[in-house]
Amino acid sequence: MAYVALYRKFRPQTFELVKGQDHVVRALKNQIKTGRIGHAYLFTGTRGTGKTSVAKIFAKAINCMHPVDGEPCNECESCLAIQQGNYIDVVEIDAASNNGVDNIRQIIEEIQYTPVKGKYKVFIIDEAHMITGNAFNAFLKTLEEPPAYAVFILATTEPHKLPITILSRCQRYDFKRISTEVLAENLAYLVGQEGVEAEEKALKYIARLGDGSMRDSISLLDKCIAFNPGEKLTYDNVLNTLGVVDTEVFSHLFRAVYAGDAASALKEIDNAAALGKDLSQFVTDFIWYLRNILMVSVTDGKDLDMLGLSAENLKLLKEDSAVADAETLMRYIRILSELLNQIRYSQAKQILVEIAFIKLAKPQMETDTASLADRIRQLESRPQSSQPVYFQPEPEREQIEITYTPEPVPADIPYEAEAPADIPAPAPHAATGMTPAQRVVEQWETLRSGLNDIILKTQLKKASPYAEGDMITIYVESKMGERAIRDGLDQLKSRAKEMAGTDIDITVKLGTPPDQEGPALDDEYLSSILEVINMEVGMEDR
Repeated sequence: MAYVALYRKFRPQTFELVKGQDHVVRALKNQIKTGRIGHAYLFTGTRGTGKTSVAKIFAKAINCMHPVDGEPCNECESCLAIQQGNYIDVVEIDAASNNGVDNIRQIIEEIQYTPVKGKYKVFIIDEAHMITGNAFNAFLKTLEEPPAYAVFILATTEPHKLPITILSRCQRYDFKRISTEVLAENLAYLVGQEGVEAEEKALKYIARLGDGSMRDSISLLDKCIAFNPGEKLTYDNVLNTLGVVDTEVFSHLFRAVYAGDAASALKEIDNAAALGKDLSQFVTDFIWYLRNILMVSVTDGKDLDMLGLSAENLKLLKEDSAVADAETLMRYIRILSELLNQIRYSQAKQILVEIAFIKLAKPQMETDTASLADRIRQLESRPQSSQPVYFQPEPEREQIEITYTPEPVPADIPYEAEAPADIPAPAPHAATGMTPAQRVVEQWETLRSGLNDIILKTQLKKASPYAEGDMITIYVESKMGERAIRDGLDQLKSRAKEMAGTDIDITVKLGTPPDQEGPALDDEYLSSILEVINMEVGMEDR
């Protein structure tokens, strides 16, 4: 017998075996048990989520001779014939190649005949969005008022392309992307059925690459098993088979890009291409790695179970997130997302990938605000001049000892205590010489870490508080930061009052504190120094 692909071999034959679509299965089973069968259904969702499989199970269940609790028995003549694809009362139509008015007329003519064996004549129309406008118009009246024995099931990945007149006549069921956990559990069941030993880590990685599609995940598993026959399916085998890259490589690549080392970044890309890695998948996986760094950064390393990563990969992420800032990461993700659209049909993928990574490492190639901010970050992180600085000690001064002996008070002069002058009451904590506002600024990091708003905490980390009298002025370098802190002023004032024991007046300004040099790094300032940075970079190149 010829080999059958795993996704076909393990296609679910009952509602119970459908994974990740409980909301759809429950509704359809209830309709079957109560006899409330509709005449038109619309199944929508991304590829490989079970639309066609559920349509076939539904067709079996409503025509089954011995249904059990809304499930087909899979043993009667009708169920077996539908499974084999030769049941005359269930018609499958591929709308991608049968989308014209003439094809719809054939359906309209065929529907006039009553079912030959079953109770219902079921028409499963796959890729329904490919039907032409004229064909939909010809189909409209039949879809609205079909014979009592007719059931239409339209399956599509693009429901927005269907006319509203069609959508309004169908019961719509949206099939969700299947979670990575559910995909991995199903893959573990399949390898058990096939007698293949596999690492849990390898199955989870295949499930993540499946991107919510059960069919894609099973196809990737089938490929890995075929590439390593008779062997245990390990994580390393999956990486080699599917042409994907280990997380450690992405960590090295990120650090090279972040440090502005374009040469090292290009070397990693060249190594991946030489090993036959798919560059589109390479870029996609790197975007996911950047996303994970961003998640670690904005959550302060808490609640990382949602990432589904091993302890080793989490350690790398935490190390990388410690040196990264959110704005730069978002710039990287934006450039690489644009790259994915460009290389989809390109014949020179490696060149486009290399240019994109040079942009990441060399932000001077772009003139948008995010790139200017990244350029300034790189300039500020460069080591200062290595010229030696000599310390000239002051000459030793002669030590002069001075003694003082008070003169005795004459006995005939009476001593009268001098009346104290009016002295103002000392301010709180006069021993430290600090006002409440100054004490809050001194403990600024404690105040910031105690906040709940992640966005506010992130912006305050880049802000400069300045205390003058009883007021604190927070100086920020961007308009976005100014808006974020203004929105959280009430929370800030409440926190400052808890720390100081009194109300603190807090304001926000765009700029730098009076005791610091240089203007604020807002959009206008970034644009104004672009020419200066270009001159500096040009001098370095020479």
